Amino acid sequence: MADVVQYRLERMVEELDDLERRGLFTRREISEIVKQRRKFEYRLKRPSPLKQDYLAYIEYETQLDSLRRLRKKSAVARELENNEKGLKNRKKRKMSVSDFSGIARILEIYRLVVMRFKGDIDLWFKYLEFCRHRKNGKMKKVLAQVIRFHPKVPGVWIYAAAWEFDHNLNVTAARALMQNGLRVCPTSEDLWIEYLRMELTYLNKLKARKVALGEDKGTLARDFRDADEKQWIKENKDLFMPIDGEMGNIDGTNVENIDSEKKLDLFREQGLRVLRTIYSGAVEALPSSLSLRQRFFEILDATNLAQSEDMRKEILSDMKRDFSADPKYWDWLARLEMTDSVSKLEKSEDIISSQMQKAVQVYEEALKNVPSSMMFDQYTKFLMDILASSGEEAKVCQSSSHVEHYVSHLLTVYEKAEAMGCFTEDIACRYLSLYLQLGRLDEALQTSCKALQWQTFGVCTVMAFKGLNRS
Repeated sequence: MADVVQYRLERMVEELDDLERRGLFTRREISEIVKQRRKFEYRLKRPSPLKQDYLAYIEYETQLDSLRRLRKKSAVARELENNEKGLKNRKKRKMSVSDFSGIARILEIYRLVVMRFKGDIDLWFKYLEFCRHRKNGKMKKVLAQVIRFHPKVPGVWIYAAAWEFDHNLNVTAARALMQNGLRVCPTSEDLWIEYLRMELTYLNKLKARKVALGEDKGTLARDFRDADEKQWIKENKDLFMPIDGEMGNIDGTNVENIDSEKKLDLFREQGLRVLRTIYSGAVEALPSSLSLRQRFFEILDATNLAQSEDMRKEILSDMKRDFSADPKYWDWLARLEMTDSVSKLEKSEDIISSQMQKAVQVYEEALKNVPSSMMFDQYTKFLMDILASSGEEAKVCQSSSHVEHYVSHLLTVYEKAEAMGCFTEDIACRYLSLYLQLGRLDEALQTSCKALQWQTFGVCTVMAFKGLNRS
């Protein structure tokens, strides 16, 4: 073991001499470097070296290389100051052995540790991040190794495809990596979603390139104000004055940009085909995943694709067919009614009230399909969140007519849950909390007494007595 360590230290002589010759480190500092490296090398040559030994060695060498680069930068700045005007007789410094030996040593230590601890995926990602940051040309080789050892890890395929797409600018290679990853890991939601994002991003880049060249206009990103603005322009055409006697079409659909609109439609149609294809494959691979459908729906809402409304209805129809017995689906669908609108501008009270009524209708339909305690829990939690978001939860007694209607409806839901025997501890506590906020102390006491039968008497009784003490 000593011979191997001594051999590795002797190979560092040229590098250390170069550091001293260039004035980056003193002889005393170099002696300390040799001492530290000898200590780390002996640790690595033990019969069973620890992972922490490798990481400590990497950390030391990283800090040492950072110090070297900092001192080199300072030395170059001093040379420029000493030179006349800092420009005459300036020669470009050549790279010496000390400029790349530190990085090479860190890469070798990373190679040793990942070969010894092949199953540690975090080590592989640290290795990849170091190669990506240093840009030393080892990235492709390391990616091939990590894919060979961890083909069942979706994050590996996503990382490799992202590097090819963003840094290597190789869309073909990125697409091939994603497709191979989906063959190996067909049940990974993240792989399907990231594959869709990559394809839509590529289409948007192609679109942006044509815009930059002046051949086209617009992007695939959805602009929620377009519909409102165009409608307003159509309704107020008389307000616009023609210039040079050429009125044209005020709504932006004149003859000059008809071809541009057609080109934009081609990109939108291609985007829709891509989304539909990937969506079909994902649903076939993961037919019971609700979160996957939700994520596809969110991406569809965020992009401006052709016939997106038809695709939107198709996804919602598929979700209702496959998840009508899942309370989480109904809760998501009801909350979608509160966030779904043509424009993302400020909403009036009438719009909010209309959306609230639609959400309540969804929950009522859900109770007919899934009359369970979990469904009641989601329903009551939603109504309590609406009251809290209105800023009226702490002042229910002085609320507006809309909030009073919500409170009355919420009490009705609680009573329905009690009658159907779907009470849980969370529902009971929210029920009691609402009575205490309304100031109905008698009903609160009755609820806490009934809690003895619901097996939630501990929490509910404590809440009741705290409310009575405050009153």
